[in-house]
Amino acid sequence: MREVNWNNVKREAPKWFRDAKFGLFFHWGPYSVPAYQNEWYSRNMYCKGLEQNQYHEKTYGSLHDFGYKDFYDMLKGEKFDPDQWASLVKRSGAKYAGAVSEHADNFSMWDSAVNPINSMNYGPHRDIVGECTEAFRKQGIRTVATFHHQWLWGWFMSTDNEADVYIPENEKYYGPALPLETNRYIPYRYPDEAFCKSWRDKVLEVIDKYEPDEVYFDSRTCIIQEDYRYDVAEYYYNTRGIKDGIITYKQEDYPKDIGVYDIECGRFSSPKDFPWQSDDRLEDNITWCMVQNPKYKSAERIIHQLCDIVSKNGNLLLNVGPYADGSFHPDAVRILEEIGDWLALNGEAIYETRPFKVAAEGPTTVDDANYDVGKIQEQLDKGDAVDVHSDTLTAQDFRFTTHGDALYAIAFGWPEDGEFRIRTLRKGGALDGEIKKVTMLGNEGELAFYRKEDGLYVKAPEKKPCDCAYVLKIN
Repeated sequence: MREVNWNNVKREAPKWFRDAKFGLFFHWGPYSVPAYQNEWYSRNMYCKGLEQNQYHEKTYGSLHDFGYKDFYDMLKGEKFDPDQWASLVKRSGAKYAGAVSEHADNFSMWDSAVNPINSMNYGPHRDIVGECTEAFRKQGIRTVATFHHQWLWGWFMSTDNEADVYIPENEKYYGPALPLETNRYIPYRYPDEAFCKSWRDKVLEVIDKYEPDEVYFDSRTCIIQEDYRYDVAEYYYNTRGIKDGIITYKQEDYPKDIGVYDIECGRFSSPKDFPWQSDDRLEDNITWCMVQNPKYKSAERIIHQLCDIVSKNGNLLLNVGPYADGSFHPDAVRILEEIGDWLALNGEAIYETRPFKVAAEGPTTVDDANYDVGKIQEQLDKGDAVDVHSDTLTAQDFRFTTHGDALYAIAFGWPEDGEFRIRTLRKGGALDGEIKKVTMLGNEGELAFYRKEDGLYVKAPEKKPCDCAYVLKIN
């Protein structure tokens, strides 16, 4: 293994990323065809006895006669319209977006010369990443390319000896046969040189062809040899010199100074002095892809989550999975539009903001949380995804952001007595100096207020300007 010098690829988060706050990405691939339970179907269908395996054999037949490769051409994408996707992103208020470039299943969603198993040669016969990149940029949306393909090492290894993954001519679809233990999070047998090279070359090809503004790596990237991980960062930042490009990573898969730390379905209890990202899902099932009976979180829940994350110096990258035909469920579209309506009115308190010295006030305790190695291993062991529960914020909870000389206090409820009380902004509290005026975004005119030793009191306007959360602007 070659020696590397990570100091050569240190990179701070660019201003666009710190200002954007909200992004969307889309899990779409052959796993969207069975749409059963979650996107780990491609792995779990090969694990005898798991529910997805039993469903597969009952619905499609034996693993010898109908394998994952047989879903490829069922991913027709006949309703895929990148301009509609871009319009949905724009309408939601998201500032950056991208389709999953490659999940763990060796199916590249771009026109790849590195990997013949791709969306041009199979399924929709279209360059999904390329078409999305072009459509998004036309609408002024920054692009993200997400990579999960380090999981391919051992992903398809089956407990069924007759499964099609062990037929030699199918190696191009599933990779070479490996010991079963390689499908653990940290295997004894690490990826060989050929696998690491292929992993790197796929990423470099996407960088060359599409110049994504963000290159996102899912967890388990740590199993790739260090020099190949370094090659990606060096090429992206220095050789190609992607202007304002940034890598995001999980766990300790990259050194902390070379990009932005990402916590899956995660949050922090307090503001951080470094920018970070949480990737989470709109889906209220424990899935990142479309499933047969989809259900979604409410707009209010996502808006509250976004406000909490932004107040602590983070971004939210939200996933929604389309159908196999490339269209979105009407409920998902409606909720994204509701989020967009809120941001259209209140985005001043989100976009381009920075944390206040205090992030939060209220009775709800928000603890540090992450879909960490323990939860990943639990999913590997049981075959079932696990959840990271988020706390429900109440009408007594506030979040704070700043921009210029303005402080924004975001209230998660409407006061029953007609008066907001913010203890953090009391006389002698966290806010120095005199308050000159208080307004509410979406409401005309100034609001009456007074300040005492136990809080800042602000008279609520007669009508709510919106739903979900209410923004007091304090100058």
